[in-house]
Amino acid sequence: MVVQLENVSLRRDGKVILQDIQWDIKKGENWVLFGLNGSGKTAILNLLNAYNFPTEGKITVLGMEFGKTYLGEKLRKQIGFISSSLQEKFHPGDNAFEVVLSGAFASIGLYEMPTDEMRRKASKLLEDLGCIEYANRNYETLSQGEKQRVLIARALMADPALLIFDEPTNGLDFIAREHLLDSIERISGSPDAPTMIYVTHHAEEILPVFNKSLLLKEGQVFAKGNTKDMISSEQLSQFFQMPVTVTWEDHRPQLTKQYSKVQ
Repeated sequence: MVVQLENVSLRRDGKVILQDIQWDIKKGENWVLFGLNGSGKTAILNLLNAYNFPTEGKITVLGMEFGKTYLGEKLRKQIGFISSSLQEKFHPGDNAFEVVLSGAFASIGLYEMPTDEMRRKASKLLEDLGCIEYANRNYETLSQGEKQRVLIARALMADPALLIFDEPTNGLDFIAREHLLDSIERISGSPDAPTMIYVTHHAEEILPVFNKSLLLKEGQVFAKGNTKDMISSEQLSQFFQMPVTVTWEDHRPQLTKQYSKVQ
């Protein structure tokens, strides 16, 4: 079991953020965490990364049970986290190569001397992800799509067992989005690919590799199971409380609202 959340609840200032979350992720499964803004997706990610702890329930990530194991850096080195929220945290003078190298230490910024092997690995990741041409450019000068691909390379530096994509296409145009999704597909096809969680509220971004989906609504599990069953017209019409149609093209879903015919 890669992730296990058992009856997990989270409260802040008397407000229920998450309630009775039950979620098991087995090795070999890749999951979509699907929900609208404010549904609690970020709260779950903060729990998985041990930035917060649950008010109730039990969490085990990569064999480490919260409250019984020292977490912090030990856990985060095994989790690759790609989020646009990280983009503003890097030092203004850091170039793309230095940002990628920092992933070997699970740090924001490079405070330790990387080995030659780390440098070779960072170069190869940048090359594999099509980033090598801007390795020496300041990270802050890169486009949104370039920044996200550098963050993927950074996340892969420590050979994570779990890779989390948090709304990775935010702010990307169509071409940049598809390039990023192509990169994710390539990662999934490698022999030692990590277990992946893809967090989104856009159904059209869901790739075939994400064979399981959890629908999160108002801090609770609305439904979970095989992606083809979860991302369906019937299920999402109930989820959104409006009639929608899901069609599948090239093994990816397309979501449209159903309009009533005018007589």
